[in-house]
Amino acid sequence: MIRSLVFKLSMAFLLVSLVGIALVAFFAGRVSSSEFNTFAEAQSDSALMTQLVNYYEATGSWDNLDRIGIGGVGPENGRSRQFLVADTQGNVVLGGLTQQVGDRVPRGWLNQGVPIEVDGQTVGLVVFSETRMRGGGMMQQPPRTDFSTRVNRAIFLAALGATAVSLLIGVVLARSLTKPLQEITQATQAVAQGDLAQQVPVRSDDELGQLATSFNQMSADLAKSRDLRRQMTADIAHDLRTPLSLILGHAEALSDGVLPPTPETFDVIHDEARRLNRLVEDLRLLSLAEAGELPLAQRLVPPQSLLERAVVAHAPAAQQKRIALGFDAPSNLPDVLVDPDRMAQVLDNLVGNALRYTPENGRIQLKARQVGTAVQLQVEDSGPGMDAAELAHVFDRFYRGDKSRQRHEGGSGLGLAIARSIVGGHNGRIWAESAPGQGATFIIELPLAR
Repeated sequence: MIRSLVFKLSMAFLLVSLVGIALVAFFAGRVSSSEFNTFAEAQSDSALMTQLVNYYEATGSWDNLDRIGIGGVGPENGRSRQFLVADTQGNVVLGGLTQQVGDRVPRGWLNQGVPIEVDGQTVGLVVFSETRMRGGGMMQQPPRTDFSTRVNRAIFLAALGATAVSLLIGVVLARSLTKPLQEITQATQAVAQGDLAQQVPVRSDDELGQLATSFNQMSADLAKSRDLRRQMTADIAHDLRTPLSLILGHAEALSDGVLPPTPETFDVIHDEARRLNRLVEDLRLLSLAEAGELPLAQRLVPPQSLLERAVVAHAPAAQQKRIALGFDAPSNLPDVLVDPDRMAQVLDNLVGNALRYTPENGRIQLKARQVGTAVQLQVEDSGPGMDAAELAHVFDRFYRGDKSRQRHEGGSGLGLAIARSIVGGHNGRIWAESAPGQGATFIIELPLAR
């Protein structure tokens, strides 16, 4: 499924935002919960110390301390207390931590005890369980403002961590976006320096992937156009050189008296001059058509009349080769807006090629039919046909399907290229369908006149 770059960027921004929010919420929640528990324990411990100080100030001793509820725990649940109280001699006066009143507090526990002071004098110790101890064994009672300070610091650290993770994700996403652009930029610079055979990897199916695909197609088309231009230049030079060589050779021979000035000699010179003129005219016509400057005198024309004219024009040549030439077109076809002379030139080229390659006793059929909002003109022959490789190049300049045929017998090789340009000038298209040994069909599709 193709997803646009806008969608991917939106999802990337949403992902980074959600990751940042989730990390802040997670860490802030965890730390806030821990700090709140710590704050609550500190408050409870502070209240316990206040109760013990008040009790000692009121009684002057620790007698009967275990008979009252201290620290939110009743006297009957003394063993479940997470603290105990001992006097200055280390004797338990309030049981807890599995110790009973009168037991001797272990010396190691006394080192971790929190002193109870009354009027500046230590009157006892409170020993808390390990889960209630504060760093190093000494309980520190933080001020109330320390709770908000710790929470704010926790939120700041969480936000800082979320920012780092979001930045990392953003860098990864940014590199995934900029890498294709860097590759295309480097390839474009190489093309600008003349290296047209540049291809970049297509890494996605979004706009960047489409851009890479378009660049690859453009680069391939440029390389193909360069090769075709070079080949066309060589072909033009060859086609011009052949008749010029014959004309110059015969003229020099006549001038030196090697050849007699007979009508046959002048006919050869005349034929080659006509061939040279035809080639130059074809080149001029092709350049005008491809540049979109070929003048077209368009008018509404029945498709049947175009086919009838082509059949009449080529009937003598077909009879001479014993080829059956006919046409089949419904009488109710809508008119097409074309230049009759130019379209006759296209059909003459197609029928002429069909006559050239169709053997004796073969057939050539011209057809017309309506397909949707267009009319198709078809020239079908019973010749040797073409394979897929020939079909791919049949409309190229100077292409000849029969490589063994001499150039002066096979035409200039520009006829089908001119035909394609003329049909394109009518907003139509032309293509060939064929299979080896099954003949060929050339199809012209012209839009209906509005």
